[in-house]
Amino acid sequence: MNGIERDVPIVVVGLGSPIMCDDAIGLRISEAIESMNLPDVDCYQEAVGGLDILPVIHGYKHALIVDAIQTGQYEPGTILLFKEEDFDSTITDSSTHDVNLPTAIKIGRKMDPTIMPESIRFVAVEVEDIMTVTETMTPRLEAALPSAIDAALHVISEFRN
Repeated sequence: MNGIERDVPIVVVGLGSPIMCDDAIGLRISEAIESMNLPDVDCYQEAVGGLDILPVIHGYKHALIVDAIQTGQYEPGTILLFKEEDFDSTITDSSTHDVNLPTAIKIGRKMDPTIMPESIRFVAVEVEDIMTVTETMTPRLEAALPSAIDAALHVISEFRN
């Protein structure tokens, strides 16, 4: 086993801000899965990025990160599934003070691969508004929430196989 022992093999980390409109989607997905009380899944809701994600996922066999994404290429509410390698082109050699998530994961794997998850997957939901300060998501994101939860549950089922 790895250097950190966790009681369960899977972690779901919802990223975002509860007060920035659609940016709450990752938090809401993680909260919904947490309310299901799945015995082999820990859930966290975090407003972190970069290297701060590493202590949250250390020691788990599998990590699912759920978050908002704003590419402008898809309709708001579109659910996108990614594997770690899908972000290889976004990994940079920038300062550790401003590291994107894929770069942080690469750094974590280099620093201590024995405590990093074997597999990391991502469920991202294309958002419409992440600038308005409100605790309410836009109607299209609210409508996409059940499908996004289903997508996350699908990834969890793949982790189990």
